[in-house]
Amino acid sequence: MAWLRKRGMRTVGLVAAASAALALTACSQGSSDDGDSGDREAKYKRVIEDPHPRPADVIEAAGAPTGVVRADDGSLLLTYDASNVEDDEGPAATAWRIVGPDGRTVAEHAEHADAEAAPAAFKGMRGGFVRVPPGEGSEGAYALDVRGKRHKVIITETPLRTRPGDILLAELEPTLIYRPATRTVAPPAGVPDDAIRLAVDERGTAWSLDQPLTEDPNRVVWQRDGRTLGSTAVPKPYAGGILAARGGTAALSLTRGEGVRGLLVTTDGGENWQTVLAGGIPWRDLKRGPESLVLELLADGRLLVGEEGGRYWLADDRTNSAFHELKTPAKFTSFTVDGTTLYGIADATTATYDLVKGEGLWISRDGGREWRRYEQRG
Repeated sequence: MAWLRKRGMRTVGLVAAASAALALTACSQGSSDDGDSGDREAKYKRVIEDPHPRPADVIEAAGAPTGVVRADDGSLLLTYDASNVEDDEGPAATAWRIVGPDGRTVAEHAEHADAEAAPAAFKGMRGGFVRVPPGEGSEGAYALDVRGKRHKVIITETPLRTRPGDILLAELEPTLIYRPATRTVAPPAGVPDDAIRLAVDERGTAWSLDQPLTEDPNRVVWQRDGRTLGSTAVPKPYAGGILAARGGTAALSLTRGEGVRGLLVTTDGGENWQTVLAGGIPWRDLKRGPESLVLELLADGRLLVGEEGGRYWLADDRTNSAFHELKTPAKFTSFTVDGTTLYGIADATTATYDLVKGEGLWISRDGGREWRRYEQRG
């Protein structure tokens, strides 16, 4: 999981870590205000204009991370972006920080940037993290281990058959997967030419939403090792939206017109599918459009559904037929899932000198019943 406009990115295929991974403070509803806004404005401007900004200064100026991803040992990589406030052009600054399982900073890096450039984004994986290419291509991808050491990746145009451990690095234009075992970035083999969405689960199954040029309905197709395992038609009168897949469960949002109206779900690897048009989610209340939908899968097979800057619902069990609304401590501009841990980021939707109420990273390890705010520890 429209990658970053001062908001978090979505992650796939991560493993839950021990609860000691972070230093946390108790859930609070208070505002995150660091004092005099004029002083903050001056510091912010100095940071984005600095040709060699310090990571700590960028992080302080940004206020909240744009994204959070986790490696298999429980280490977190947090990304930060401070952009020009007055215009969508001009100077900016980006930073990343790796936090170890004990909650302490082990590595960090900052760069001067351009406000028009896409902020850095990463995916978590076994042994560390991989950078998502910033443009329409594979250039700019590299790997970081959990100590922050940078490693080159092999970039090839030869398609690879998806297999367990592969990570979907870029969904479309171009579609790219990353293979941690060989540090290779490549297009996946066998993806249909008319695919408009793609998801790759931890089993190496590639799920695609195909949109034929004829009047035939959209289809969900799933493949492994370059072989097609099956397909199912999207029920009329709906079209397909966003795909999510993990552990034999796959879900597709169903759209009609400019709105999301339900889900098409399988929990047994595609053998059986159900259409969820109610389930406790007031679909017609989702007003931000299909591209703002959040669709994530927990490691236990439960779906999380919502929309950026709005409300969120979590399935009661892995059948994904009934959902309950989550109570959040702040208005989250992005939401992501890692294993069974929930991450919500409260942030401004555009660059600003001041902080919004509850700004920062919030974490829940019990399905959204209790939230704690992440605290930096140097």
